[in-house]
Amino acid sequence: MNMNHEKKINVAIVGLGFGAEFIPIYQKHPNANLKVICDASKEKLDKVGDLFKVDNRTDNYDEVLKDPDIDAIHLVTPIGEHAPMTIQALKAGKHVGSTVPMATTVDECRQIVELVEETGLKYMMMETAAYTREILYMKELYDKGELGDIQFIMASHPQDMDGWPDYWPGLPPMWYATHCMAPALGIMRSKAESVSCIGSGKIRDDLIAIHNSPFAIESAHVKFLNSNVYAHVHRNLFDTARQYKESLDVYGSIKSVEWPLIEGKPLVVHTAKMPEPEIPQETVCPDYAKLLPDEIAQYTTKSVYEGEQGHLSFTQGAGHGGSHPHLAHELVTALLEDRDPYPNAVESANITCVGILAHDSAMKGGETIQLPEWSLK
Repeated sequence: MNMNHEKKINVAIVGLGFGAEFIPIYQKHPNANLKVICDASKEKLDKVGDLFKVDNRTDNYDEVLKDPDIDAIHLVTPIGEHAPMTIQALKAGKHVGSTVPMATTVDECRQIVELVEETGLKYMMMETAAYTREILYMKELYDKGELGDIQFIMASHPQDMDGWPDYWPGLPPMWYATHCMAPALGIMRSKAESVSCIGSGKIRDDLIAIHNSPFAIESAHVKFLNSNVYAHVHRNLFDTARQYKESLDVYGSIKSVEWPLIEGKPLVVHTAKMPEPEIPQETVCPDYAKLLPDEIAQYTTKSVYEGEQGHLSFTQGAGHGGSHPHLAHELVTALLEDRDPYPNAVESANITCVGILAHDSAMKGGETIQLPEWSLK
């Protein structure tokens, strides 16, 4: 894809763990200018800055907020900092792209939605699972009518996070459900109307004590807004034997697409019985680098680290399905075109609140909880 190279969006990346994965993408994007990198750790800041040859760096977030030349801030900080730093950035007049989840409470999500409405600024939750090649393939089939009517969706994200640092130990599974909910809702560009969730099993007592969350697995049913379609979503983070997987199965009236049980295997496409019986076919998913500027297309299949190991989430998650350049491109082009990115503030809040409320439901024995009205707009 060829792009107009004249106008550029000045971007700051804040948080250089997973955030470093995006540095060369912004450096090479024809309509982006990586203005500054920021991290609270001076050691990490210098190591990453030297590796990617970024001279403009700071360990002070306030300096980023006060810089009048910065258009957008890409936040890649710890989970608990997403909402406070997003709110600061919006109040400082900056567009925001934030890694997942949007926030850790429903009220924080509401505050961000209201700020975006008040300021006219753009917000995008930088959800990798919404832009993997597999999800782009399923969405293309749906948009072309090849799936027919969507009848049901299943999504899962099993992950063993034992040994992960800081805020991860004992985390309630559904608090980190955006990797399931974003693609499930994104295929139809729908929103969640209500959720009910059951908790199953038990994690170790030392993990339970951190968040008072006992369940090994949380399993939710999510009703889509103004629709007869439901999604079934399940998550686990500790004490459950399962290879890492971020999966989506979509069942349509004409075709259905199922994720492989083992990562790295082909998708399975089932075709309806007319004129022949259902025929399952293993299908190698195409790459979607064609949707990107030529300068960053390579990063759907290539690490930015040139032989060095990248962030654990990238290596454990099989490269996030080539999504990183798509995320950066969506944010940059949305700002250039003065349109909402996907997912925008309301969509991101809806996606995030499903997980927060699902955990509340599990703690209440499966009670059905409605999504807040402001997240349905």
